[in-house]
Amino acid sequence: MIYIILAVVILLVAGSYLLPRHVTVERSVLVEASTSEIFPMVNSLKRGVEWSPWLKRDPDTRLDFTGPDAGVGAIMEWASDHKKVGSGRQEIVASVRDERVETHLDFGAQGKGVAWFALGAEGSATRLVWGLEADMGNSPIGRWMGLMMDKWVGADYEVGLANIKALAEEAS
Repeated sequence: MIYIILAVVILLVAGSYLLPRHVTVERSVLVEASTSEIFPMVNSLKRGVEWSPWLKRDPDTRLDFTGPDAGVGAIMEWASDHKKVGSGRQEIVASVRDERVETHLDFGAQGKGVAWFALGAEGSATRLVWGLEADMGNSPIGRWMGLMMDKWVGADYEVGLANIKALAEEAS
């Protein structure tokens, strides 16, 4: 019995290194509003409070904003005891008006990632894409967790995009 358990553990560890180290999650939505109406909502971490799926889970999340109100250099740090919110830091590192916003995420011991919003006009509407790339590291547990990232993060991205869509379409 011990040999069977040991063999399973070895297979799980060895198998983890066949899994991708880098994981990408993307979701998109078509919003009946112009890119210029949506861009300010994703180019400001402060505006993100209006539509964030995580802050609705824990309204008591502690937020600290530094840097400019929007664009490159804007920083948000958050801390929450809620396990699905956690603590971390986000900084806007690239911003192209009405086209793209890129941020660096730091979740402390849980890793780092790069997130982005891409906006593209589709007639009078906007295709808004929210993406994330995360390095799952060399740990076998991280690699196996990478298999769940699309489900875990993707579901939250869908909620956030729906919130942005509702706010943007109500305003236009």
